[in-house]
Amino acid sequence: MATGEGNAATIGKSVQIHGEVKGSEDLVVDGTIEGTITLSESRLTIGPNAHVKANVAARDVILLGVLVGDISATGRVELRAGANLTGNIRAGRLSIEENASLSGKVELAGGERTGTTGASAPSAPAPLFGTT
Repeated sequence: MATGEGNAATIGKSVQIHGEVKGSEDLVVDGTIEGTITLSESRLTIGPNAHVKANVAARDVILLGVLVGDISATGRVELRAGANLTGNIRAGRLSIEENASLSGKVELAGGERTGTTGASAPSAPAPLFGTT
């Protein structure tokens, strides 16, 4: 996988979309989307300035901003620091950084069924990381 996002299509900060977004290339969203996003063979990056209210289906999803809706990913979902997700996740793999917020349920398809964070109740709404 390419680490740079120079080859991805971009929805800028001032762009607002109401409806359905579909594509077959990587997409970076930094604006506002309400509706659905389907990128079944591609990566979706929701940037730190983005406000997305949509159900998302993609190969990989990287969340840095705000998403209200469910995520369905055949690959990996990454909730980066500062991300705020209100919705359910169904994915092959999940990565949650410190200071990311998740309110919803997680279902990991295939692979390991147990979390590696040491959380005893994965569906509990309690924070995954405490302050030290």
